[in-house]
Amino acid sequence: MDRLLAPDGCAWDREQTLITLRAFLIEESYEVLEAIDRDDPVLHREELGDLLMQVVFQSALRQRDGHFDIDQVVEGICDKLVRRHPHVFAAEAEKLDDSSKVLAQWERIKAAEKPAGTRVLDGVTQGLPALAFAQKLGSKASRVGFDWPSWEGSAAKIEEEVAEVREVAQSGDADGRHHEIGDLLFATVNLARKLGVDAEVALRDASRRFQSRFEHIEDHLAAQGRHPRDASLEELDALWDRAKIELAGLSKK
Repeated sequence: MDRLLAPDGCAWDREQTLITLRAFLIEESYEVLEAIDRDDPVLHREELGDLLMQVVFQSALRQRDGHFDIDQVVEGICDKLVRRHPHVFAAEAEKLDDSSKVLAQWERIKAAEKPAGTRVLDGVTQGLPALAFAQKLGSKASRVGFDWPSWEGSAAKIEEEVAEVREVAQSGDADGRHHEIGDLLFATVNLARKLGVDAEVALRDASRRFQSRFEHIEDHLAAQGRHPRDASLEELDALWDRAKIELAGLSKK
């Protein structure tokens, strides 16, 4: 990276800034996720390398401006891991075998590191995808006791929100519909969290299942020289049920 950014290095690399690199950081992160979803170790290794390059690139730009270098980035995360895992690294370590206790300890140490007056929900990244943002907010609030005791409470909240959506759907209140659909989605994310499900990943997987099944319908109709728009809703529903069964069978082979 030093060579690329040198005066006689790469013209494209030398033109980049922290702002222009943002899109590449997001893109590379999603490509890592896709490699994981494919369970492709070779691709995963490659994509982790591309993501690592973004970390090195940004560190090099900060170093050029006299702020920090890549060594300080690595030292910083190492120090943080040691500091927040006293049950592992401290000389007189208290052994914690329960992950919930480990997480609670992590939050206590993290809170002690923050300036006085820091709010509970501070630090939740505003730029997260909406589902991940909602789940993180719920998780943070839960750690200070603001949560349903069990998943049943979250499920009941969803039923309450569905009733409110039904009510507003019959009105001409566009803002109300927007508000109530948001509440329903947030309640659903909370149920996912209570059941130990990552809402962002679950919706992504569900979307891919939908895509695969719909494409299965398209292929079936294309073999007959037809298009989905040429089929009735009843036929599409029947083909959808068939696609679910056939694709489930293929996934087990």
